[in-house]
Amino acid sequence: MLALAPAPLPTKAPARGLTNPAPRARREAPARPPLGKILLEMQAISPENLLKALVLRKRQEVRLGDILLAHGWVREADLMAALAAQWQAAVIDPVAELPDPRLIDRIGAETCLRHAMVPWRRVAGFTVIATARPEDFARLRETLPEAMAPYAMVIAAETAIHAALLMRRQSALIRRAETLVAPAESCRTINGPRTQWIAWAALLVATLALWLAPVASFAVLTFWAIVTLAAGSALKLAAFVAEFVGGARERKRAALPQPVIARLPVVSVMVPLLHEHDISGRLLRRLSRLSYPRELLDVLLVVEEDDTATRAVLARTRLPHWVRVILVPDGPIRTKPRALNFALNFCRGTIIGVYDAEDAPDADQIHAVVRRFHQCGPEVACLQGLLDYYNPRTNWLARCFTAEYAAWFRAMLPGLARLGLVVPLGGTTLFFRRAAIEALGGWDAHNVTEDADLGIRLARHGYRTELIATVTHEEANCRVLPWVRQRSRWLKGYAMTWGVHMRDPVLLWRQLGPWRFWGFQVLFLGSLSQYLLAPVLWLLALLALGVGHPLHGLVGDAGLAAMTWLFLISEVITLGVAAWAVRGREHRHLWAWLPLLNLYFPLGALAAWKAIYEVAVRPFYWDKTVHGLFDHADPPPAALGMPVAVEAAAQGARLT
Repeated sequence: MLALAPAPLPTKAPARGLTNPAPRARREAPARPPLGKILLEMQAISPENLLKALVLRKRQEVRLGDILLAHGWVREADLMAALAAQWQAAVIDPVAELPDPRLIDRIGAETCLRHAMVPWRRVAGFTVIATARPEDFARLRETLPEAMAPYAMVIAAETAIHAALLMRRQSALIRRAETLVAPAESCRTINGPRTQWIAWAALLVATLALWLAPVASFAVLTFWAIVTLAAGSALKLAAFVAEFVGGARERKRAALPQPVIARLPVVSVMVPLLHEHDISGRLLRRLSRLSYPRELLDVLLVVEEDDTATRAVLARTRLPHWVRVILVPDGPIRTKPRALNFALNFCRGTIIGVYDAEDAPDADQIHAVVRRFHQCGPEVACLQGLLDYYNPRTNWLARCFTAEYAAWFRAMLPGLARLGLVVPLGGTTLFFRRAAIEALGGWDAHNVTEDADLGIRLARHGYRTELIATVTHEEANCRVLPWVRQRSRWLKGYAMTWGVHMRDPVLLWRQLGPWRFWGFQVLFLGSLSQYLLAPVLWLLALLALGVGHPLHGLVGDAGLAAMTWLFLISEVITLGVAAWAVRGREHRHLWAWLPLLNLYFPLGALAAWKAIYEVAVRPFYWDKTVHGLFDHADPPPAALGMPVAVEAAAQGARLT
């Protein structure tokens, strides 16, 4: 049993709303000795390192102890002992002596994780709270249930608190991660058998229509394909013009002196890993290149519990203090958004980021994100970085994929943001204000394109997304079958996302407004239609060649001319935007390959039909993309925007 004496136990807090200044003045404790002084007296830290830590603390929103731990200037055991002496409290190990789960349930495991605390035991009429942040205990006590008062404080390491909470309430946390998003905005409420019946019924109706009225049916399909082609091309042109004009102004503003941020915040970055045993070493080196202060950088490597290969590699990897491994318990589904929801509980930062396992971000990327969030208002809840590939010369497919990504992230998405339209997010280099992502309920754990879905939900709830001019390099998926599987997962997610948000079109119209509502239709329904009906548009080429076609007698010369011009204009817009997007020195060599995009996009039609099939039979199946196949070397320092000297210094992440 823990001996609370001789440490004095705090008395019960006064009822909220009441003030009694005189008694409170009598209860004021004498000034506590500074933590640094205690550590010096313990000879647990050198004066030089303490001075450096104090200087860093003046401009950062971080505790002194976290600075010391991040730089390896103090041992965790010494820090706990110093905190105990400073606050006259005992130190416990909540893993060796597990907390009472009933007390955890009364406060909530998520609340405990957020505040790095756990209600440990009831001792002598007090609820003993183990905390890693004793300086926050007085404020925390005011928010805890009155029925559990009075409260007493003991000290415990944050890692031990997390471990104890997982040992007691792991199942509850993972079930919660699967159902964070409201049912009306989640695809987990999709009725699988009903969806299958609808899909097969639609296929049967389409087959009968083509058999009984082939010309009329083909005319309807052709009309819809042409309408969506025209709408998609118009949207692409409008987005390009908006980015072309607005981007120039943005670059001029960026050239001006930037304001200095008084106190930098802690930034947590989650990196989901699944069967990435061959990439984790390179990942650590790339993350080590980030120039953001280590004491403010909180990297969480999110690993599935049954992924023994990745766990084994990480166990042999010498991780710095600012990198942690979060194990995601097994469950009925295993998706990236589910893992992100679970790991979000363990994040320390007020800004939450997401990287993929193969990512190589710019060295100053976190600084750019923090600076932009500081400049804009709270309505900007998400910043999306630009994605690029570091292996565009691998083969033809990699070249086309790089050109497509460049057009999407350097022209289309920034243009959509400038037009005030819904921005379907990419799956990586995403940064959120923590308050906003928690208010939305995190990610939809059942959606296989959780990023695009989150972009819609941000817009529906009044938040804005901006594109930020910082680049993350990835590995291009440059094998045909893996490319088709990856694209089919994206398109399946688009279909499910459209279906979920169109459950109540009237509500969606009110939340988005007419402009964004129709933009959403073009982006999601229009894109799906273009991929699915691409063969219908290809057959229209027969008209231009004078070959027999079901619509030959209906179109006429005027219709043929109009369609020909539409196809030409659409092609000019697609190739023109791509050429502008790859105009930089790094990708200018792709200009000669742009005409071959006409042979690349047909792969999307195959992926679309696979996606529709999976919507009906396997809606929650996650078709994993394998990385590391064409990633035998790290990207060159020039591609990351960092000097060669920094690249050489970054090799300090060692494997034992």
